[in-house]
Amino acid sequence: MFGIDFPELVVIAVVALIVIGPEHLPRVARTMGHLWGRAQRYINNVKVDISRDMALDELRQLQQKTQQEISGVEQSMTQSAQEWEQQVREFERDATAPPQAMPGQAILGQDKPGDEMSRQEMPRNDMTRHEMPRHEMTDEQPAEPHTSPEQKNISKT
Repeated sequence: MFGIDFPELVVIAVVALIVIGPEHLPRVARTMGHLWGRAQRYINNVKVDISRDMALDELRQLQQKTQQEISGVEQSMTQSAQEWEQQVREFERDATAPPQAMPGQAILGQDKPGDEMSRQEMPRNDMTRHEMPRHEMTDEQPAEPHTSPEQKNISKT
C-alpha cells in the first residue's frame, strides 16, 4: 500500500484498539472502510476524467491536423484546376489565332529577309490550298475515275 508492511499494520490495529476501545472499534472500522471506498472511487473518477480530457485533446489535435491536410489538398486541387483552365484557355487562344511561322519556317506568301533558300526549297505549285484536290491536301489516295462497265470490258480486250 503506502509503504506500510504487515507488522506496521498490526501495531496500528493494536493502538486503535487501545485508544478507541473494543465497543466503538467495529463502528469506526466500518466508517473507515466507507471513507476508504469513497476515496478510491473519487481517485478512479479523477483518473477517468483525466484520461477523457487527454483523449479529447488528442481528438482535437487529430481534427486540426486533418483539417489542415484537407485544406492543403483543397488548395492543391484549386491550384491544379486553375492551371488546367489556364492551359485550356491558352490552347483555345492558340487554336483560334492565325498561323504563325515557327522559328526557321516561313508562312506561305510571306518572305523573311534572307530566307530565299527556304523559298527555293519549297515545291512550286501554282494552286492555292482551296484549289488543291482533296487527295493532295490529305494523305488519301486519289479516287479512281468513274468508268462504266462497257468501258471496263473494252479495256480488258
